[in-house]
Amino acid sequence: MSDDLQLPENPFARPLAAVEVPEDGLELTIAADAAERAALADMDDLAALNRLEAKLKVTRAGRGGLRVEGELTADVRQTCVVTLEEFDARIVEPIDVSFAPEPTPTAPPPAERMSRRRREAEPVEQKEEPRASRHIADLDADAPDPLVDGRIDLGAVVAEFLALALDPYPRKPGARFALPDETEPPEEAPAKVSPFARLRDALGEDSGKRRRK
Repeated sequence: MSDDLQLPENPFARPLAAVEVPEDGLELTIAADAAERAALADMDDLAALNRLEAKLKVTRAGRGGLRVEGELTADVRQTCVVTLEEFDARIVEPIDVSFAPEPTPTAPPPAERMSRRRREAEPVEQKEEPRASRHIADLDADAPDPLVDGRIDLGAVVAEFLALALDPYPRKPGARFALPDETEPPEEAPAKVSPFARLRDALGEDSGKRRRK
């Protein structure tokens, strides 16, 4: 990754060391507090984030790896792109992501998978392929995320899946673009008056005045 790339700081940090995960796995619930929710709302362009909670199960996978599964629930307030009104919505999103130890310096490093946020932030040259296939590959067939110093950040995982679940063009239920009513008759344009007609009327008025005299 480029050293010049500045990534946003994660305001919702819940680190977990791999050695803390027992053989039969670890179940836990994490929730963001008010300050963390405000920071995440600002990062995700939300009017408000009133709730963010995730029920997770962390299990060991492979040689020193981990797998995080679960579900997040978020109560968000967004701005409708049609009416520009704020409205509340609930998001329920499944979570499933794997982690693997970082390669040792002596071993040839495999193709390292960056997080979805990092991949979007850094331009990468790649072959043209349908966007849908790239999205499926990102979610399902990518290599595991790296375990950094033997740890993972569950808060960052939840924040990333929340960002992916948000509709970039939120629309309030029932909102729709108003189209012109075709049943109403079109307004008639005012009739144009010929300058000769105006001259004729003026002459007629002048003639009438002379007769009265």
